[in-house]
Amino acid sequence: MARERSSSGSTSSEPQWLTLGEAARYLGVAQSTIRKWSDSGRVRAFYTPGRHRRYRRDDLDSFLESSGPTAGEGPLVLIVDDDEQVREYVRVNLEAEGYSVREAGNAEEGLLAVEESQPDLVLLDVMMPQVDGWQMLQQLQERHGEAVPVVMFSGKADAATADEVAERGARGFIGKPFDPGQLIEKTKQLLSS
Repeated sequence: MARERSSSGSTSSEPQWLTLGEAARYLGVAQSTIRKWSDSGRVRAFYTPGRHRRYRRDDLDSFLESSGPTAGEGPLVLIVDDDEQVREYVRVNLEAEGYSVREAGNAEEGLLAVEESQPDLVLLDVMMPQVDGWQMLQQLQERHGEAVPVVMFSGKADAATADEVAERGARGFIGKPFDPGQLIEKTKQLLSS
């Protein structure tokens, strides 16, 4: 692949090439989402001899300006959980139902994601290190009131936790390990109301 050079021969105008993971972070979407967009031609991708995808930052900027990552997609759901496998499992199931999904591995990342692009729904784990789900819920409410609906989920699925969720202003509670079908149904109910 030839590198672009300015007329002076400098490399300052070279496009910045991003890997799949870097491009996904740049757009704020899951890697599977950008993979799907590049397969369908929405986002231009280049392939290395080893068949790895590379993206030019200029192409990603053009995509953001013309349509944005959520244009033509379903409602935006933010999953906040420190367990990467849980996030991936929930994301894959929600994307299969047509939702746009962002992920955050802790409360700080989750709050930043909400500031960047307000989601239609937040799925929030109660038990996280440093700042737990309760603290993040409180910070979300202080910053956005009830404009961002939240569904809490936790491995401690008892009646007291479910009551606490309602008292603290969350829209729902699901115990882990949860049935992804139940989570998807709860998500659909909240987003359609």
